Amino acid sequence: MPRRNQPLVPQAYAALELLKYEVAQELGITLSPDGYNGYIKTRDAGAIGGNMVRRMIRMVEQQLSTRV
Repeated sequence: MPRRNQPLVPQAYAALELLKYEVAQELGITLSPDGYNGYIKTRDAGAIGGNMVRRMIRMVEQQLSTRV
């Protein structure tokens, strides 16, 4: 089964990974540098993802507000 959570812009993958590790560090969650994070709690994974989305929405809102 193919992965469905691929970035729409493949060039953005590295930036998303950096954002993930940055958010995890801010939340005090340790992620494995080899990419396997199956040991972290579902709640922690959700917190990382949720904070990533909030931050991305904030960035887009700022970009849109400067265009108007």
